[in-house]
Amino acid sequence: MLRDVMGKTFRLLGYTIQYGCIAHCAFEYLGGVVVCSGPSMEPTIQNSDIVVSENLSCRFYSIQKGDIVIAKSPNDPKSNICKRVIGLEGDKVCTSSPSDFRKSHSYVPKGHVWLEGDNLRNSTDSRCYGPVPYGLIRGRIYFKIWPLNDFGFLRASPNGHRFLDD
Repeated sequence: MLRDVMGKTFRLLGYTIQYGCIAHCAFEYLGGVVVCSGPSMEPTIQNSDIVVSENLSCRFYSIQKGDIVIAKSPNDPKSNICKRVIGLEGDKVCTSSPSDFRKSHSYVPKGHVWLEGDNLRNSTDSRCYGPVPYGLIRGRIYFKIWPLNDFGFLRASPNGHRFLDD
């Protein structure tokens, strides 16, 4: 009797560990569901919107200008940021805020990207902390699942911003 209980317990523990490892690998390497917070990506992504991210693009170095990415914050490694890729390595970007009278420009160094929020007046981004190392990018957002009225894929627009497919 005790042997049966112990056998079932170890079998359940083995399945739990096995499926836990599969889930971890799926979320780490394939992607996952993300709840976005903060106003920096408004109006594209609102506070508490739920989106799906995929992690293969950053692993295969196929992030492009206009993509919305999840990255580790350069200021606080414990938190993630959600920003739009404005410039890739070698690109010339405007480094001043929208309210500055005199505009300044800089080149994005090798191995880095320039990230900005869509809400330029209320976003802490590369204009504050500079170019972000490519290695800090965790995934690319490609699909919004909540709220339901905005449900759909994100697509590129002619001006480089992304909107939801209709």
